[in-house]
Amino acid sequence: MKKTIKLLFASALVFAATIAQAQTADDIINKYFEATGGAAKWAEVKSVKMIAKGKQGGMEFPITSLQKAPNLMKQTINFQGKDITITAFDGKEMWKTSFMTMKAEKGEAEDSENAAKSLDFPDPFLDYKAKGYSVALEGEEKVEGTDCYKVKLTKKPIKVDGKEEEDFSYYFFDKENGVIIMNRSVGKKGQMKDVAVETLMSDYQEVNGLFFPFTVSQKINGQVAFTMAMEKLEMNVAIDNKEFAFPID
Repeated sequence: MKKTIKLLFASALVFAATIAQAQTADDIINKYFEATGGAAKWAEVKSVKMIAKGKQGGMEFPITSLQKAPNLMKQTINFQGKDITITAFDGKEMWKTSFMTMKAEKGEAEDSENAAKSLDFPDPFLDYKAKGYSVALEGEEKVEGTDCYKVKLTKKPIKVDGKEEEDFSYYFFDKENGVIIMNRSVGKKGQMKDVAVETLMSDYQEVNGLFFPFTVSQKINGQVAFTMAMEKLEMNVAIDNKEFAFPID
């Protein structure tokens, strides 16, 4: 009898382990889309306008973020009464406002080329296979005390100083409710080369049937460097492509 009980217990352990292993990256991604409104509804999003308050280095400032399919984006802050474009992409070129001259300046050709490959709207996991991306479940990890699945997303290779490099980052999905609560990546060039960057997302709220994180914070090498609290979010609003274009004096 004891032997039978031991065998049954061992079988139960094997069965439990098999069930655990059956969880796949696609299962986790599907749960994420179900939890945030559904993949079909995400596919209907053509533009997003966000108004938020940012905090960095003891300063607080308004932020306006514009995104439009397929890959147009622009982030602007208002500092001391002046609108400053932190980063923008018009579909071909990256550009920003120089803090030295307070004039618009274009980014490096390599950065623009990489942006054209890697900017995702409205979500990097939406139709990821059609984009040529791959995903892999790489175990579990706690994030701020929350049990998460760790999924590696690998996009198309990018160029860094003229050489192709793998472009990947890690996403952490809350095991309980399925939403993404952190993204982890490593800087590729310049002052951020090899620097660990973690973007934490929380306070998910519903907007027109989809759930977005209304609080975002960024850690650099483990230290909080920036936080953002969403005040207003609008979807499928009319945004002229001129908003993203490099300004001509």
